[in-house]
Amino acid sequence: QVQLVESGGGLVQAGGSLRLSCAASGFSLDYYAIGWFRQAPGKEREGVACIISNSDGGTYYADSVKGRFTISRDNAKDTVYLQMNSLTPEDTAVYYCATSMTFRICVLAMKGSNGMEYWGKGTLVTVSS
Repeated sequence: QVQLVESGGGLVQAGGSLRLSCAASGFSLDYYAIGWFRQAPGKEREGVACIISNSDGGTYYADSVKGRFTISRDNAKDTVYLQMNSLTPEDTAVYYCATSMTFRICVLAMKGSNGMEYWGKGTLVTVSS
């Protein structure tokens, strides 16, 4: 069964850090670009970051997280990470990872288009003030 599973969410104080993980089961992430998205209560889903499929390390960040969040991947572990630093209450949301066939599709999805293929069920991040 194809699954993406996010983990690492939790409660953290403002200014703190968390590292989210996105692990695949039933398939390999090697050939997919991966995106992180988030949805806060009462708000639309928002793109956070993308990473390209290969080891070139190409990344894209939403302006709201640039300089604070870092996306990375370990293909040997079939896992993608989102390191989140300097968290603020505005970062409170359910965070989802998703796959796309190309980096371009992922970047377009950051801006609201469809095209991501597999989605995880999300992990909740709560930042207290």
